[in-house]
Amino acid sequence: MGTLIGLIFLAFYGVGAWKFWTGFNRTDFSTGKAYLTLLWPVLMISNPSYRRNFNKALKGK
Repeated sequence: MGTLIGLIFLAFYGVGAWKFWTGFNRTDFSTGKAYLTLLWPVLMISNPSYRRNFNKALKGK
């Protein structure tokens, strides 16, 4: 059961990272693509500006 939860978490993390990576050009950020992609769950929780830009990357707004 623990393995299944771990795989689900890893898939969720990977999909979020991939979507942000591919939509990075739609954000207001100009540098730090790898750093911002790897830390996306932490930054989503703690930073409202990052949250807005993450949504831009995912939705294209």
